[in-house]
Amino acid sequence: MAARPRTLPAAVAPVLVGTALAATEGTFKWLTFVAAMLGALFIQVGTNLSNDYSDARRGADTEDRLGPVRVTAGGLVPPRQVLVATYLAFGLAVLAGAYLIATAGWELLLVGAASIAAGVLYTGGPRPYGYEGLGEVFVFLFFGVVAVTGSYFAQVEKLSWEAFVLAVPVGLLAAAILVVNNVRDLETDRRAGKRTLAVRLGRSRARGLYAAMVYLAFVCAPVPWLLGADDLSPWLLLPWAALPLAVPVVRIVRNRSDGPSLNGALARTGLLQLAFCGLLSAGILAS
Repeated sequence: MAARPRTLPAAVAPVLVGTALAATEGTFKWLTFVAAMLGALFIQVGTNLSNDYSDARRGADTEDRLGPVRVTAGGLVPPRQVLVATYLAFGLAVLAGAYLIATAGWELLLVGAASIAAGVLYTGGPRPYGYEGLGEVFVFLFFGVVAVTGSYFAQVEKLSWEAFVLAVPVGLLAAAILVVNNVRDLETDRRAGKRTLAVRLGRSRARGLYAAMVYLAFVCAPVPWLLGADDLSPWLLLPWAALPLAVPVVRIVRNRSDGPSLNGALARTGLLQLAFCGLLSAGILAS
């Protein structure tokens, strides 16, 4: 429950896209791919555990929240045990990262350290950025730009503009997962003094932001081909096949405010991102 499996597609998706782009240049290292995937997953799990622990300490996870029970606030697991699990998850991420650093370069040490710090400081530390409405910005950066370009760099040991452009739709869908979460928790977050972006914007505009993020991702998918990328082709339009998954979930977020519906929308947004990025990766490889 504390690992929040519904959010894990946000960790898997960017690694698929970054690795696929590297493969178009003739480079695919299995162990590097596995290490990058494990590192991303454990950073996501560590972030979720840290969030569970920190929100409970700050009183943000109350009994009247619409989301699933949080294990720390709900008394299901002692706080110290959640904290130990957090350290363990981040420790496993460090082990995966150590392999990437050894095989691809010291630059990935900075990537890993910044990613773990961002995970902890989301709701932890003296001034958690998640309480100031910056959560979506950091998710876009770390589960979009950093994760895609980092996975690409781990394979080919260089950066390219195509990796940065392809990271945009990935980051938008990852941030959309957080928008659903914060729309669902808007009222309890407001009472707890947690000024998420949804609290700052209000429910109506936050719903509009969610729709814009989802649909803009589809618009952005073929941009590298339109900009003349040598190794990419109209196959980048393949993610548009996931539009039938996007329309219903956007409708739910726009029209529903009950917990079960928005919990389902959160899970479906994660699956949408995974489907979108799976198709995007396939389109990259087919180019």
